[in-house]
Amino acid sequence: MSETILLDGSSLTRAQLVAVARGGASVALDAKQLQRVQRAADFLADKVNCGEPTYGVTTGFGSNADKLLGAHRVRDELPGSRAEAPEGTLLEELQHNLITTHAVCVGKPFGADVVRAMLVIRINTLMRGHSGIRVQTLEALTAMLNAGVVPVVPEKGSVGASGDLAPLSHLAIVLLGGGEAFYRGERLPGAEALKRAGLAPVRLSFKEGLALNNGTAQMLATGALALHDLEGMLDAADLAAAMTLDAFAGRSGALRPEVHALRPHPGQTAVAAHVRELLQESTLVDIPYHLVPHFKPWTTEAWSEPDDQALSFDIGWNWVPANQRHGREAFYARFLPFKGGKKHQPQDAYCLRCMPQVHGAVRDAWAQACRVFDIELNAVTDNPLIFPDAEGAQFIEEQVISAGHFHGMPLALAMSYVKAAIPVLASISERRLNKLVDPATNDGLPAFLTGNEDGTDSGFMIVQYTAAALVNDLATRAHPASVYSVPTSANAEDHVSMGANEARHVLEMMEDLGHVIALELYTAAQALDYRQEMLNAARRLAQRGGWQALAAKVANAPREGQPHHEQFVAEVRQLAEALAGTSDFHAGTDVRRAHAVLRQHIDFLHRDRALDGDVRTVCELLRQGVFHPAHAA
Repeated sequence: MSETILLDGSSLTRAQLVAVARGGASVALDAKQLQRVQRAADFLADKVNCGEPTYGVTTGFGSNADKLLGAHRVRDELPGSRAEAPEGTLLEELQHNLITTHAVCVGKPFGADVVRAMLVIRINTLMRGHSGIRVQTLEALTAMLNAGVVPVVPEKGSVGASGDLAPLSHLAIVLLGGGEAFYRGERLPGAEALKRAGLAPVRLSFKEGLALNNGTAQMLATGALALHDLEGMLDAADLAAAMTLDAFAGRSGALRPEVHALRPHPGQTAVAAHVRELLQESTLVDIPYHLVPHFKPWTTEAWSEPDDQALSFDIGWNWVPANQRHGREAFYARFLPFKGGKKHQPQDAYCLRCMPQVHGAVRDAWAQACRVFDIELNAVTDNPLIFPDAEGAQFIEEQVISAGHFHGMPLALAMSYVKAAIPVLASISERRLNKLVDPATNDGLPAFLTGNEDGTDSGFMIVQYTAAALVNDLATRAHPASVYSVPTSANAEDHVSMGANEARHVLEMMEDLGHVIALELYTAAQALDYRQEMLNAARRLAQRGGWQALAAKVANAPREGQPHHEQFVAEVRQLAEALAGTSDFHAGTDVRRAHAVLRQHIDFLHRDRALDGDVRTVCELLRQGVFHPAHAA
């Protein structure tokens, strides 16, 4: 049985919204709060009966706000007018026409999850009891949502003030028996969709059209779903970065808590702590430089032991003679004079060292947007606002107040912040991926992470191209829509937010962001396999063959009888002892878990093969959230 979310106008959460939008949860209406809904509707009906002029009820909308509705239709007196009059009163016609004339969006329809989110948001805000909608109309909207009728809402047409008028009209027109809707996967006329669901169209009363289409539900729905998706991306980006750091046998000093206590941005400290947790039990991070061999192409003479002969690589070091250590005596007193895969420098590249600062800044942008959106989920966003119980009110203007809660700028600016952050997170991920495949920067791993003994293999070369293309595409889409207002309604609405475009862009960008992070995970897993196998091969060599076997892997070594030979032997003995005394080299516990999940679906790339299936698989795995520790466990 699916979950039922109780809506009271004040306690809807993003998690509940997602449960309805994507999880099939239904909604129910709080009985006590429905009394407030009916109180506002009764108040409005009473004022109309008293002849009080009320914006959007007895007047036109926007630039037509100065037009008071009369007692009868003037157009009936026009020459050639039709004898039959439209059904209902002028006041009802006003609300009906508001919906039918405003449903003018274009583009492909929003997904069912977005539309269901829009519906639950609209129902929840109307439950506050400040919009004038009747209980029966609100119940009809709820029944449509619970029955699985999904209005066809084209994506483009809202300027984000006066609310999301056009898309919300597409949402409401189905309730009137118009428009189109999806029902059980079939696209139907709205009236037919209602009929198949056992529902009947409604006729709108005072202000109900305005209550249904005046608000921020589209930008709020798309933005809230994007924030839900981004939360998973943030964790995945940290995981990809941790796997890459393990694959580099990198340094953990830049993650230390005392470091981040000196600059305690919340996101930054959270990322540092998260990556430290992901790397727990790693024997790769902070490994001494001299233990790490560099990759050498495989040859038939590379290995003598039977179980090592299955390896597709060779390893090696370069010895640093004593006469080349001048000025570096202190360093070589601590580290042995063997240059392998790791460069002798005390810090990693920015894409590794600064991941807390970069990932953390994106987390802070996400957290700020969440704060704004959590407020908006339980806000009243239509106009005018009805206060039937306002104390001391003498005139209707003190109880029916025109304001600007439909203006989407709070959401738009929050989305602009997130929109700028998305390509930042993608960019640093691509830089780590690029560093893994570039032999000039990957600390001794093979070029493009393939042996390429015959010069015919491209390996992971073009994976980086795809990531680069995605990063460029995200960056070019990051321009904030919120800075460019285009006035509407004959300049009555002379400043708009464009928040609907902003939030829609962010939701659309989530897919490509996920693809970039997935490509880093895919690449980092290959690099991690090489790093672990190379180190463990060195360890086994030292344990089985001693210093002589290890010495055979060292270039620039003096032969017996040459100067410095005895010194070389003494130092290679130390290297052999250090490697032989280690246990298995492996990544952090959570990194290993994620790597194992990936390897269940995608094999290590020994030789070139078609990679399109691999890429689709890793992108789908990330979308499903299977790399998350709780999911993997």
